[in-house]
Amino acid sequence: MAWFKRKDKGIQTPTEEKKDTPKGLWYKTPSGKIIDTDELKKNLYVSPEDGYHVRIGSKEYFEIFFDDNKFKELDPKLSAKDPLKFEDTKKYPEKLKAAQKKTGLKDAVRTAVGKSMGKDLVVASMDFAFIGGSMGSVVGEKIARAIDYSIKNNIPFLMISKSGGARMQEASLSLMQLAKTSAKLAQLADAKIPYISLCTDPTTGGTTASFAMLGDINIAEPNALIGFAGPRIVKDTTGKDLPEGFQRSEFLLEHGFLDAIFERKDLKKQINLYIDLTQNQPVRA
Repeated sequence: MAWFKRKDKGIQTPTEEKKDTPKGLWYKTPSGKIIDTDELKKNLYVSPEDGYHVRIGSKEYFEIFFDDNKFKELDPKLSAKDPLKFEDTKKYPEKLKAAQKKTGLKDAVRTAVGKSMGKDLVVASMDFAFIGGSMGSVVGEKIARAIDYSIKNNIPFLMISKSGGARMQEASLSLMQLAKTSAKLAQLADAKIPYISLCTDPTTGGTTASFAMLGDINIAEPNALIGFAGPRIVKDTTGKDLPEGFQRSEFLLEHGFLDAIFERKDLKKQINLYIDLTQNQPVRA
């Protein structure tokens, strides 16, 4: 005797009443692993199945580094102009407005000061969601001002890079930021204030050619793409097959371009440990 009897009338739910699985409930990693987004968030946006570090922005990094997510944002209203009147398929001011509306950000970097494990820390974190994290004049200016704040108040400086490189709509003004930020970091070094550079996926172009690789200690998240030109461009230029894992953080660590790679869950503790050691403070557990 059958426990259930199926009617032959088929599914009776009208098409317009059928509901798809709501978007955003699940995340699929490049390796094909599926994870619930709530679980992903609790795990600092790292897949527990394969250790894949999902790209995150300044909001999430501030939550990671600042105690109780309490901080003071520096220069929050600074935004870019269009002095070069760059001609493009979409006018630059329109592109800026669209990016600001989409992301809720003013530009591709946010800077802030707060407590991290009880100690003052200045953090500059780039946002790839804003025009690919491209480095324009505002990005350089905000980083420079954050470094000035560190020097004035004798506070360690953490730079979190995530960028596609220079912003073409600002041409030479964008390229000037390489020298500008590098000069400011030289002043930070003269003041003997620790500078920690954290490279995340991706850190490329002019960002890598300037502040991203100038840290007293250069660290990265696992499997982050770090380089000047991308692997495809390098391969097309040289005409040669690239080594496995080329320009990934593990490759750079092996070849001496990085000092360490840390899982996202360990970043706060490890960076504070470095600061304690450089400033001759008691090592915190």
